[in-house]
Amino acid sequence: MSTSGMLDDLLRQLRPGASPESGPRPQQLADRLREQTGVDVALVDGEGRAEVATAGISGEVLADLQPVLVQLLGGELAAAATRAGAMHVRCEVLRREPPRSVLVAAAPSPLTPEAATLASHTGTVLDTLRRVRSADEAADRYRQAADRLRVAVFMALMTGDVTLARRMTVGAVPPLLDAERVRLYLLNCPSAERETIAVQSQDEHGYHGRSMVVRCPVYDPHLICLIPDDGDGGAEADSGLAALLHSLARENPRYCLGISEPQPLHATAEAYEQARHALAGARHTGSRAVPYDGHAPLARLLPRAQAHAWARGLLAPIEELPRITVDVTRLALSFPRLAVARLLGISRNTVTAHLRRVEDALGMDLHDVHDRAVLALALAAAGLPPAGGSAEDTPDAPSLDALLITEEALLWARRFLTPLHDEAHGPLPETLRAWVDAGADARRAAHTLDVSRTTVRARLRTAEGLLNRDLLTPGPGTHDLVHALRITESAS
Repeated sequence: MSTSGMLDDLLRQLRPGASPESGPRPQQLADRLREQTGVDVALVDGEGRAEVATAGISGEVLADLQPVLVQLLGGELAAAATRAGAMHVRCEVLRREPPRSVLVAAAPSPLTPEAATLASHTGTVLDTLRRVRSADEAADRYRQAADRLRVAVFMALMTGDVTLARRMTVGAVPPLLDAERVRLYLLNCPSAERETIAVQSQDEHGYHGRSMVVRCPVYDPHLICLIPDDGDGGAEADSGLAALLHSLARENPRYCLGISEPQPLHATAEAYEQARHALAGARHTGSRAVPYDGHAPLARLLPRAQAHAWARGLLAPIEELPRITVDVTRLALSFPRLAVARLLGISRNTVTAHLRRVEDALGMDLHDVHDRAVLALALAAAGLPPAGGSAEDTPDAPSLDALLITEEALLWARRFLTPLHDEAHGPLPETLRAWVDAGADARRAAHTLDVSRTTVRARLRTAEGLLNRDLLTPGPGTHDLVHALRITESAS
């Protein structure tokens, strides 16, 4: 190939869209130059390391060139011709601004002008490809950092700490954190496609206009979308994000969407649980986009002063435990232990160790669905604002059974279970009772009912759609079912 042909070939490596992934690798270009001209080349970075080198430029050759390379990389020289053993060497700085890079070209005899030109142009292409790769890597690091920040902001909101979320984003506070109320949209989609959806409306700050989209750190198919609700249709209109999510769920049978009620920003955790329950219902309905249509949480319906007294009495043994232990326990009441470990970046054994401390302090078994439900209710009741009145009016702590015999609790439980009592769903109440009595173990429930495990799980999926609750993963849906059954059975 002629010199001009080789130069044209090099220029094609810099065509729009070219990258180390879409064209020849830098090492391939260097080896091709050696085959065509007999010239060995190396691209030396600012640390004096050879990022690319052909066979003729060994570590020994670079060691001989070290004094010259130091001057070139230090900006004292722009180019230099020298010898390294039997090799004739020509060095030139490819990039003047730090971090500098140097092209080393070497041959047994002095380089011809044509060979020197080809080597110089090859070095320029190699350095350009390297910079493209570095830019791509930097962009990937930025995207990963932005993802982690969004998850961190979301987790701060899940704890109700809006101030902490703002402190995390100081200098670029997302508009979402100025919203008074939000809806949470939880989209279930193929894991490979959620990336495209997440970046579709992302702005230069890494957010999504007034909204924020977070790739769920626990469940790979889930995309969490927090959208401000202004009480005047703002949630539906905001940047078209809500409309996009509705459209995706409506038009694609592989997608479904759960939507929370409007919630204060500090109640993001409640919005998330509502959307999670709605998503469970969306999996079993034709619309595939379901707004939450549940009831007020049981903890809010209990007599506030008595509920606080009961919760404080139950939780008193864990007040001296480290905050992280209690936080891990809260998460473990909503997610599987492996998911908690993944969310917090700790091992599953560490999660288990934290839970064991709580179990020992409370005398509970957190593998037991009844104990989990009781602890979740206590934590929820303890987190509610206190009732009015003076400290002298604080009642003695009642038992849980005494707390659950109120008319409000009974109405809540009956309303919760009403969808199951249609004749068309005859076996569901019996199946759910057997499943709860079996510790939420489908295999043991199947043995009790003398049906297959597949049948039990199919009935659970039907119940999810009827109750608007997530039952197949550990969490609040199962806790609500446990309490509803306990209340109605005590009243009968």
